[in-house]
Amino acid sequence: MPATPTTPPPALGPYLTPRHELLWDEADAFAEEHIAPRAARMEAAPGRVERKVADLMAERGWFAVTVPSTFGGLGAGHVAKTILVHRIACVSAAAAAILQATLIPVGALLHFATYEQKGRWLPRVADGSLLLSIAVTEPRAGGHIGGIETTAERAGNQWTITGSKVHIGNSHLAGAHLVVARTDPAGMSTSQALTAFMVEADRPGLSVCDHRPGLGLHGFSAGRLDLDHVRVPEDNVIGEIGQGLSVAQSSSILYGRPNLAAVSLGIHEAVVASTTARLKTRPRYRGTLSELPVLRDRIGDMEARLRAGRILAYQSVHLLDQGLPCDADLINAKYLGHQWAVQSTQDAMELHGAHALDCDYVLQRLWRDIQHTYPPAGTGEVQRIRLADAAFDEGHIQWSERLAAEAAWARPDPTAA
Repeated sequence: MPATPTTPPPALGPYLTPRHELLWDEADAFAEEHIAPRAARMEAAPGRVERKVADLMAERGWFAVTVPSTFGGLGAGHVAKTILVHRIACVSAAAAAILQATLIPVGALLHFATYEQKGRWLPRVADGSLLLSIAVTEPRAGGHIGGIETTAERAGNQWTITGSKVHIGNSHLAGAHLVVARTDPAGMSTSQALTAFMVEADRPGLSVCDHRPGLGLHGFSAGRLDLDHVRVPEDNVIGEIGQGLSVAQSSSILYGRPNLAAVSLGIHEAVVASTTARLKTRPRYRGTLSELPVLRDRIGDMEARLRAGRILAYQSVHLLDQGLPCDADLINAKYLGHQWAVQSTQDAMELHGAHALDCDYVLQRLWRDIQHTYPPAGTGEVQRIRLADAAFDEGHIQWSERLAAEAAWARPDPTAA
């Protein structure tokens, strides 16, 4: 589907500054010039990892959109991050996935790394020479953090890590992986038994399995890492020993979930745009399909879901930029954003009839891509459980509040031009 530069909808006015609007325009122009021409090629070669798009985004410093200028980043905050992921996903969800996957471990470094560690890794992310991944999910445990089996054992001033990780976003592009491993297998509670480590991709004993394409997001790699007694120095520990659960959970809530909400939103917009475009040009009964009330009813439902998903996605990250407690809002944006986009995509498939089944038609790609925003950062069941916790006012950690000092460093200046 060709890129269609747009202006931000008026409903987003409360959340956007003039600088955000400039970034919106920049992202649309980038997608039209660099991503749209490559989208068909990415789709046609699912076994190929897309590197050029990653390089082009890296050149613009977008992988460091939330990184303070102290470390070479754009210092633009979470609304800006959502704009980039959302607008790129309108053209290619795979390209947006490449961007959002590195932004999650970047968030972990911002919140838990020492100043020296930030100075070691974040400037390289900012100048485009280093992409990151976060490696939590495992073959047996899946996304259940408490079931992590990868172990890290202390050996003098080093740690030796052994285990496997799967479904790791940017596995084949990342120059370093943020690995969460079990550091006290002998009985401590999960909240104290895990630790996060930065593991450079060229460490002996670390191997990345050959890329295997998924159902959708062709061009994006989400592969397997095997760690066979990989040694890392003590100063590669991110956060404190036993703080790995906090690193993983906070990164998932503050970065993973809003990022996926933005990917779902971009897909959702493309679905509605492709469907209305077809109905307006398809002749029927001396008019077009777009004039039939029964079809307009279906489109109205799609548009309602899209508008609601857009507000949820941007309102939640606006609260995060303001340093306000909003964990449940971030969770809800991911949960409903995906659910609504899936429903609209299914409606679109039906409205397109047999044409939707053509392998070279954009809608088939969108249908496959939206399936990929359900499992990461917690399935729908996980999101509903967390939302039920909020409904019962149960005392789970509010990461947006606990890390407010970091989350609010980029509060937008309402007077900024």
